[in-house]
Amino acid sequence: MVLMRMRSINTITLFTHILILINTTMTFPSQEAMPPTTPPFPVPPPLLRRPASTSCLNAPSAPIPCTHQSIRQELGDIRCLALEKVAESLELPCKYYSLGCPEIFPYYSKLKHESVCNFRPYNCPYAGSECSVVGDIPFLVSHLRDDHKVDMHTGCTFNHRYVKSNPREVENATWMLTVFHCFGQYFCLHFEAFQLGMAPVYMAFLRFMGDENEARNYSYSLEVGANGRKLIWEGTPRSIRDSHRKVRDSHDGLIIQRNMALFFSGGDRKELKLRVTGRIWKEQQNPDAGVCIPNLCS
Repeated sequence: MVLMRMRSINTITLFTHILILINTTMTFPSQEAMPPTTPPFPVPPPLLRRPASTSCLNAPSAPIPCTHQSIRQELGDIRCLALEKVAESLELPCKYYSLGCPEIFPYYSKLKHESVCNFRPYNCPYAGSECSVVGDIPFLVSHLRDDHKVDMHTGCTFNHRYVKSNPREVENATWMLTVFHCFGQYFCLHFEAFQLGMAPVYMAFLRFMGDENEARNYSYSLEVGANGRKLIWEGTPRSIRDSHRKVRDSHDGLIIQRNMALFFSGGDRKELKLRVTGRIWKEQQNPDAGVCIPNLCS
């Protein structure tokens, strides 16, 4: 039954697309020149009338529609193989063509492409709430600055201090986000406290505001330390196509256990005082050697 329902929905969707194509490709004479009984546009699918009473079965053939509302039903459960065959031959543009996607696909390939299209809008990268805003990168940068009041910095090096008065109260509710602008791109620096199993930890990681292929052109490092000890993380920023939770749960960043974080904080170990430093650089391809060399920001 579920499969039949899905096929029915697909058929209705196909029929809708075909009607849209007909509307956009066919031309009709002006309304004044058309007979009064001819509609100026393609009419929607007819209603299926299933005879459910003797009066309907014995009714004479006439252009008067049946008035028994209980036996009128939309064509929702009936597949139209002819329309499906027509749909297989149709080539439709990606629904993100207005955002720059030039691709054209057969109907059944179109939906698969749209789910991974590089031109599809990005989700808001803010992690402190379930924000449903989507858009392109310039729009999201303005949204983060104006609506979420996120700190914006220019440059590819940073030195941040994170302070928490009671480090033993670690729950999945401590987020910090800073946006950096360098190399003409935007990067999101996340710092978060959460439970890893039974142990509370702190984590810092970087996300690139762009797609996965562009993110691979950059690298970053994070460093935290004190009292003669140091932790260093180096890696490639993840794209904001990957959700904040996905990156966090994959542990793809600098992870600091609470005891080590308190050791780095110094003092009586009753207050968290972490200083996280880092830098971002762009990997450049050496055309002679065929290897990547770092391009450090001045």
